[in-house]
Amino acid sequence: MAKEMAMGRALKIIFFLTFVLWLWLWIMLPTKLYKNYWTPKLNMNLNSTFFREQGTNLLLFSFPIMLMAVLGCFYLHFQKKSSELDPKPFSTQRVRGESFLKRPVVVMNPLGIVNTLEIMFGVSFLLLLIWSLGNYLYVSFGHLHRDNVGETIWELKFRSVSLRVGYIGNICWAFLFFPVTRGSSLLPLIGLTSESSIKYHIWLGHLSNLLFALHTIGFIIYWALTHQLALLKQWSEDYVSNVAGVIAMAFATIIWVTSLQSIRPKMFEVFYYTHHLYILYIIFYLIHVGVAYVCLILPGIFLWAIDRYLRFLQSQRRVSLVSARHLPSGAVELNFLKSPELSYNPTSVMFINVPSISKLQWHPFTVTSNCKLEPDIVSVVIKSGGSWTSKLHKQLSSSLDHLQVSVEGPYGPASTHFLRHESLLLISGGSGITPFISIIKEIMIVRSTNINFHVPQIRLICAFKKSIDLTMLDLLLPVSSTQTEISNVPLQIEAYITREKEQPQTNSENLINTIWFKPNPLDSPVSEVLGRNNWLLLGAIISSSFVMFLILLGIVTRYYIYPIERNGDAVYNYTYKVLWDMFLAFACICFSSSLVFLWQRKTNASNDKKIQIHNFQSPKASPGSWIFGGDSELESLPYQSLVQATNIHYEGRPDLNKILFDCKGSDIGVLVSGPTGMRHDVAKICSSAYGDNLKFHSMSFTW
Repeated sequence: MAKEMAMGRALKIIFFLTFVLWLWLWIMLPTKLYKNYWTPKLNMNLNSTFFREQGTNLLLFSFPIMLMAVLGCFYLHFQKKSSELDPKPFSTQRVRGESFLKRPVVVMNPLGIVNTLEIMFGVSFLLLLIWSLGNYLYVSFGHLHRDNVGETIWELKFRSVSLRVGYIGNICWAFLFFPVTRGSSLLPLIGLTSESSIKYHIWLGHLSNLLFALHTIGFIIYWALTHQLALLKQWSEDYVSNVAGVIAMAFATIIWVTSLQSIRPKMFEVFYYTHHLYILYIIFYLIHVGVAYVCLILPGIFLWAIDRYLRFLQSQRRVSLVSARHLPSGAVELNFLKSPELSYNPTSVMFINVPSISKLQWHPFTVTSNCKLEPDIVSVVIKSGGSWTSKLHKQLSSSLDHLQVSVEGPYGPASTHFLRHESLLLISGGSGITPFISIIKEIMIVRSTNINFHVPQIRLICAFKKSIDLTMLDLLLPVSSTQTEISNVPLQIEAYITREKEQPQTNSENLINTIWFKPNPLDSPVSEVLGRNNWLLLGAIISSSFVMFLILLGIVTRYYIYPIERNGDAVYNYTYKVLWDMFLAFACICFSSSLVFLWQRKTNASNDKKIQIHNFQSPKASPGSWIFGGDSELESLPYQSLVQATNIHYEGRPDLNKILFDCKGSDIGVLVSGPTGMRHDVAKICSSAYGDNLKFHSMSFTW
């Protein structure tokens, strides 16, 4: 184990140094020193006949990120192995100053909740953009040249500004795809998940679209002033294609407009389907910028493409849906058969697709099960709300004996750092309670295996509209029969019913209805797309596909493109070069990923056949009905323990100020999940001068 830890530390140091070098190259790229002194020497040594104009950028800007991605895979593999050899329920390591860095600073729409660390990175990124634009303009203004007689100096400068604004947009694109790579090996190294990083993708998307819009409008104005509007329709064979840029901007505008906060929540399906235009946007964008700039932004797109193709492979398998547990609150818990080797951490997210509703739509749901407590089952909870969930509830309420479902994931944090706090204050609204179910179950399994192990004191503040919604607390009890008792967990629940004045009479509607589905031999248990050694195999895919891409690109360039351009009399079509890059990259990704996936699937095929579906015991009624004077048979553990831990408050909302400021202790983890207003209110309180002991975490996922 000591060897693995030492190896992990060494990999992290190399990762950090490589990242610093990569950022330093971006800082130097727009400078006069880089352009006038470094570029000629680099091109002479690196732009060989095998890579031509792509050689320098491939080595300096593509290779470092691909190396970091592979190092990240090995680091996460060693981390996973060391945790298996010496399992520790909670991380107790504390980073000095971390509380300050994670403290909310800005709480406002449309930015949402922004902490100190995000402010620092955001300001640094904006400074990089300003630095780059300033240096680009400084260098270009010193070498203005007229393409047409009669152009004034200010027109030339206006053209230069418009062009360099596009360059700045390319910097945003270099980072754009990292947050949406769900199985990323880079994000966990800095304590992030794809779900928590979606907002960075949104910010970068808005910023890049704004810059590209200014770039496009600037050139249209310039061409209009200089009577060159015909260039708008130009598709040059030896330079960038203006038409491709216009087409890319048209797709970008559609995606941009439908993703605005004023439109996306109201017309989600419009946003969802128009966002699939990203494929065409990427193609025409890359054609427009040319092969040299493709290499600057290649790593993010390359790693995202690997992740996207692996998700496609995983989604082709229909998974075994064991049962659907309908709660009186209107929520339904879907229980899937899973491979015993599949492990995930609390607050993980799984994407669900039901082809009978929509073959294209994938929706994320929080995993409420615990892989240690329920080794054969993985569960998600879905509450009817939008069009897709309403259709799903309608299907599940009909006489079904089987439902085809595909999944992607689960995806979640690499560790459970939030569980290291002395105590936890969990604040939820409505179905926002689901992330906390998995956290409480994690503490249940830890306490049952080691009764003397210190676990955080938990106080759950949950707000519901009606009493019937209290049945969401049923989710705290595992689906499978187990000796684990919730009475062992230091748990206090304060439930607030906001739209009822008093306790209603119980009725037969408080019964839970469980539907069991017939097993289908074509269905498979939910499993990791690359199996138990997923990080190691992902590293193999990244390294082999990128090396294969370089080899094939070198062969095509040296023996097909170079002979055409060798004498300088002819130029190989500029667009075709980009298409070659895209084709070779996609082909190498598909080949490597498919080979590893099929090998892993063949290896685990026999294990999947051995997994059997057990008839798990499902409760017949909810603790809500017991609280309201229901069936006396429920007066036994674990229901009794759950009811005794629950205090119910009618016709009122939780007083968040009082609850938070009354918290005693120096290290209180405050986790909030629910409506935007609730999350913002809690964040503002935690950011105040009186909230030094409150360590804020927002668990909500913005799709």
